[in-house]
Amino acid sequence: MSLLLLEGASKLQAIRWVRPRLDILDQLLLPHASTYIGIRTSADGHRAIATMQTRGAPAIAIVAALSLAAELLGSYEKVSAMGAEAAAAALIEQRLDYLGTSRPTAVNLFDAITKLKAVVSRALASGHSVVDAYVDAAEAMLAADVADNQNIGRFGAEFIERHGGPLKVLTHCNTGALATAGHGTALGIIRSLHGSGELEHVFFTETRPYNQGARLTSYELLVEGIPATMVCDSAVSALLRSDPSIRAIVVGADRVARNGDTANKIGTYQLAIAARFHGRDFIVAAPTTSIDLEMESGEDIVIEERGMDEVLVTEGFAADSVVDG
Repeated sequence: MSLLLLEGASKLQAIRWVRPRLDILDQLLLPHASTYIGIRTSADGHRAIATMQTRGAPAIAIVAALSLAAELLGSYEKVSAMGAEAAAAALIEQRLDYLGTSRPTAVNLFDAITKLKAVVSRALASGHSVVDAYVDAAEAMLAADVADNQNIGRFGAEFIERHGGPLKVLTHCNTGALATAGHGTALGIIRSLHGSGELEHVFFTETRPYNQGARLTSYELLVEGIPATMVCDSAVSALLRSDPSIRAIVVGADRVARNGDTANKIGTYQLAIAARFHGRDFIVAAPTTSIDLEMESGEDIVIEERGMDEVLVTEGFAADSVVDG
């Protein structure tokens, strides 16, 4: 398995996997520094997800899966020496449960955990190596996510193109190659529109907390050479009123309930209301792994509440360095 797996997805690679090595782009440092950090164990993966060094529902699932794959490959002899495949399977299940505590809202993580547990169970029952089966399945998830995103981009672009180009669209938060294994979901649609020559301009919100639009989406759009303008979250309604040529708002999803209710980055709800009022398409772009059929409606979705410091505290000069007057 090599980096060639992700070729053609986008110019950005937030996840680099070359067996047995996993490296991720530290998104807390963007756009000021493009720094990759090594993820060698499930503990590394858990920390990267919980601190939002990696984020985006699809990427969270992939990083979790591959972090354990890196750990298993790095200690293959130790795992094999446990004396029985059953013991190795129990270890994998315990590590997966631990990874499931890193972020509560994104269903993709729990979907991946359920599927990987099933793979290990089947390997154990058939007498095959549970480690080999697990690593192969984790790598397959990486490839499948890129393919899913490219399909989302193509179908979404075709839907918006019915308006006739050139087109303007608006997006929220970051849903591109930084949030997935490559190409992106909502930003993948925008990337596909740009590739077909139908996109005139994209507007993107700054997004709270952590300013993930201002930091991350701007970074992606700049790298891809897509014409774009950042707008304040609170300015979207005024923008839609003043520019009727903005035909669609495209967002991602952390979880989609059985009835279609969607949980996404804070601020998505007001965008949906604005789109309905102004008569614009409102499109949720997400893979099937984001659909949770166990949740009847959005009322059942556990919404993650982050620490207040992510809004109240910013990096920059120290308070005691400020000179009054």
